[in-house]
Amino acid sequence: MNYVIVGNSVAAVGAIRAIRTLDQQGTITVISRERHNAYGRPLISYLLGGVITEKRMAYLPEGFYEEQRINLLLNSEVVAVDSAGKKVRLAAGECVPYDKLLLATGGDPFVPPIEGMADKDRIFTFTTWDDAAKLKGIAADINRAVVIGGGLIGLKAAEGLNLIDKCVTVVELADRVLSSAFDRPAGKIVARKMKANGIDVITEDTVVRIEGEGGVISGVTLKSGDFIPCDTVIVAIGVRPAASFLKGSGVEVNRGIVVDNSMRTSVEDVYAAGDVAEAADFFSGDKNPMPIWPDAYIQGDIAGTAMAGGSKEYEGGLAMNSIEFFKVSTISMGVTNPRDPSEYEIHTYQDIQNYQYRKIVLQANRLVGAVLVGNVDRAGIFSGLIREKIDMTPYKESLMLPDFGFINLSRDIRNRLFAPQGKAADSGRAERAAGH
Repeated sequence: MNYVIVGNSVAAVGAIRAIRTLDQQGTITVISRERHNAYGRPLISYLLGGVITEKRMAYLPEGFYEEQRINLLLNSEVVAVDSAGKKVRLAAGECVPYDKLLLATGGDPFVPPIEGMADKDRIFTFTTWDDAAKLKGIAADINRAVVIGGGLIGLKAAEGLNLIDKCVTVVELADRVLSSAFDRPAGKIVARKMKANGIDVITEDTVVRIEGEGGVISGVTLKSGDFIPCDTVIVAIGVRPAASFLKGSGVEVNRGIVVDNSMRTSVEDVYAAGDVAEAADFFSGDKNPMPIWPDAYIQGDIAGTAMAGGSKEYEGGLAMNSIEFFKVSTISMGVTNPRDPSEYEIHTYQDIQNYQYRKIVLQANRLVGAVLVGNVDRAGIFSGLIREKIDMTPYKESLMLPDFGFINLSRDIRNRLFAPQGKAADSGRAERAAGH
């Protein structure tokens, strides 16, 4: 069997391991437009900030590709898929045939058209190792930077620049940072930590024009009319599934590549996993892109299993975001900002001075969401309780305890959370934690 995997991040790794579990003889070719082996993407801010070296970036043990007998094509971009001829075409013109194809291309940064952007030199995105390396390469010439976007990517870019003593201003359109992944109190705590470390935060505003002449940036003008002087701009508004190369392939693409619960696409023998895929949501069953590291690993594992003739079913993606910012850890999962709070039971605890916050969201006595800031050690237990849909009636009070853990749960529930399927999911989370 000839397996081809387009992309070389966590979803690809999950697929490789699953394939090799069932098929030790097949040929596996991995094609990546990046020039690096798989690496921990959450680490790029620490690479920029000088906290870690390039040697620490590796996501996989040395020798992984050789041991798994992978034909690795780095710095090679797939520009088209010929599903009828069962081959992919590279930018260099070469075609690579496949029997089974996995699309795990991740996401591309979304860069909206901003007046004055076209002729300026120092405008960057911040999603890859090379993005961080470019910024690090000109670090000596950066005095003031503006980061457009106060989500996970924007805050990590700001942190990395702050770590090398650069003046940074974050501009966010919403009323708080981390607005899509976290609730208002959590966003305020993170913003407070940012300001304590010298990062300026502007909310409910956005950049409408990048000023300067001769390719040199002098600053940005905001919608409010305010002007912020700077010499570098990082656009960190978000990412979109990297699926534009599939035009004419017959593969169904909505916001992402549409897949079933075995990660199969609309075209036979073509699969998709990770940030590029549009798979079922855990709660609603609706299909959405789920750019979450542990979820990508799980999807890759399911796709690789199906490609090699096995069978696993995807239970649905559980929204989960994690960021450690100046040593304050945060995790959000599930339903954190209910549209109709009257349908939910919400419990909160906060100690803003010490950057501590906890929010528990229950629906019909079942845990459906949680936000943890400061103390996140037992986040895996919360996600397990959500996925197992356990009746939390006897445990509502203990959920808010700072040391809540397995000791607070019955033996029956502990056994359910440690079931083999739960362990498989947690292995993906552990991989992510190691990368983070």
